[in-house]
Amino acid sequence: MPGTRRENIKPGKTVKVVQKQDQRSGKLTEGVVSRILTNSAEHHHGIKVKLEDGTVGRVKEILD
Repeated sequence: MPGTRRENIKPGKTVKVVQKQDQRSGKLTEGVVSRILTNSAEHHHGIKVKLEDGTVGRVKEILD
């Protein structure tokens, strides 16, 4: 499931995000959503979230 729609992402979900510094390489970081930072309903690069470990990135994949 792609992470471009806010309605698909809820705190507690496990996701894979790309951090700002990893955008060129496309390296994904897996974690659990703590907060949703994007206010709009949709974002073409992915909804920006904060993970429980403090990592901030755009959701590329929703795992559960």
